[in-house]
Amino acid sequence: MALKEKIVQGATCKCNFGTTSDTLKVLTQSKYYLNDHEGKSKLAATHKDIGATFEKNTFGSCKKMNNNPCTATVTAWSGYYKKILYDPPKGYILTEDSKATCPIGGKDCIRIVKSGQTAEPTKQNFNNADEDLLSHVLPVINMKNFEKKPQNKSEI
Repeated sequence: MALKEKIVQGATCKCNFGTTSDTLKVLTQSKYYLNDHEGKSKLAATHKDIGATFEKNTFGSCKKMNNNPCTATVTAWSGYYKKILYDPPKGYILTEDSKATCPIGGKDCIRIVKSGQTAEPTKQNFNNADEDLLSHVLPVINMKNFEKKPQNKSEI
């Protein structure tokens, strides 16, 4: 699973046969959050999140149904990470490589476009950061003096 993002509520998904994307909703659990220090919005998605598990439950027009409206329904997930099990719901964590099956589109027709995770840098991230590396990435910021307030205009 090296460098694979875990999927959370708010992930963007797209069907190979649809015209628009939809947003994943986690309906199977309300206990496990990822990348959400306040534990309010980024519920971890698992392979148990099946059924009508999207915000709009549609991917627009479905090519498999002669461009009639899609009614998105997940019957199964594949490509989930089997080393992390959340209980409840006894579900394995989804990753960016996970795919969903729809009864109309078939096996693995729904893919994840964006994981739903967002970067939330905190003060601790900067404290733990490598100063030498940051001096190359952010050359205009002196990380040693990052927390110090300038005393006069010459320090700015």
